[in-house]
This record gives sequence, C-alpha cells and structure tokens, in this order.
Amino acid sequence: MFLPGFRDLVKPQWVAVIEELKLSGGLPVSELGRRLEIAYMTVKQHCQDLKDLGYLERWRVPRTQVGRPEIFYRLTPKADSLFPQAGVTLTLDLLEAIRALFGETAPDRLLFQHFQQQLEKWRPKLTKAKSLVEKATLLAGLREKEGCFGRCKYDPERGFRIEEYHHPLLPVFEKYPTAIQMELRMMEQLLGTKIVRREIPGGKGGPARVDFEVATLGVKGA
Repeated sequence: MFLPGFRDLVKPQWVAVIEELKLSGGLPVSELGRRLEIAYMTVKQHCQDLKDLGYLERWRVPRTQVGRPEIFYRLTPKADSLFPQAGVTLTLDLLEAIRALFGETAPDRLLFQHFQQQLEKWRPKLTKAKSLVEKATLLAGLREKEGCFGRCKYDPERGFRIEEYHHPLLPVFEKYPTAIQMELRMMEQLLGTKIVRREIPGGKGGPARVDFEVATLGVKGA
C-alpha cells in the first residue's frame, strides 16, 4: 500500500503510476496507459516527471516485430521510501523482547551499540570538513537522510545550532530516555565539541523542536 500521507500531497496520476509499476515490476508506456485508462502522451509525461525526480528509471526493449524499441518504466530504490516500512513499532517490540530475554539493561546496551555503529559510519564522512560549522552542517544532512527533519541556524546571540522538528526515534526516546544522552554523546564525538541539547515546547512561538547548540561557536553553557 502506498504510504497514506503522500496521497494528499502528490498528483493522483503519479500515485496511480507508482502503484501500477509496483504491482507489475515494470511496464511499457502503452500498457501502463491502457491499464490506467490514460492517454499515451499523458502517461509518458507523468513517467518522465517521476523519472526526473528519481522515482522511476527507463529502458528500451527491442520489439519482436519491425519497429522502434519500446520504452519501459520501473521503480527505482528511491521509490521504496513511498511505501510503509517496518518502523518504530517493530523497534519497540524488539527492544521489549530483548529485555525479556536478556534482562533490564539489554535494550540500553543494544541502543548504545546502534549509536556506536552510527558514529563509525558517519565519522569518515565528516573528515573533509574545513570548519566546525561545515562539519555540523554535514552532520545535519546525514541525520536528515536517516529520517530527521531540521534546519541549521546561526545568530550572534546563540551561535550555530541544528533545529530538529522531527526525529523517527522519538517514541524510542520516550520509552528509553537514556538513548537521548547516547545520541548526544555520539554527536559530540563526531564534532569534537560540546553540544547543548534543548527541548523547545510547541506553542504560539512555533512548533515543538529540539535544538542542538554547538557550544564552541558562542553558545552559553546550559
């Protein structure tokens, strides 16, 4: 099933194209148009638009009879993100099962291992940064690829910070709050500096978020 939240945000024809290609594994434009009851040139344009966005790839297959090769489209790996994944619910269930099998501290040990692996995976990607700001900006980009949603900000009063408005592990943090400090320590090791983490509640001033303030860039201590 196509991820429900996207249905209200994209063209219905794009959803139909992606779903049909998910079911079939790949189709020529002519057959895709026939199944969706959309004109050939219209469905061809939809496919081209989705290809430009990285969700489809195109290849040509020679016809068995005389004629030009037929154009086929199929989904790219990027399109997998449009379909529901086994997300945080499975993670929580697994952590609870591990607790039952190996004791109370087992989930924390596993989470610690997760952040250590993330540290080793991301550290080489930050080595080429020429400044702490650049390094922190690269880190924010890596976090966004993992499902976080945020923005880098700088002002003379507070210095440089990463403002995050969504974190896919938030339900995990709520049940296992020690993981918050594990993540923070991991980020500090990557940047080589102290980070002050502040939870900003939602309200008239804007939506709830978490600020990661890079202390060596002018941020006052907590």
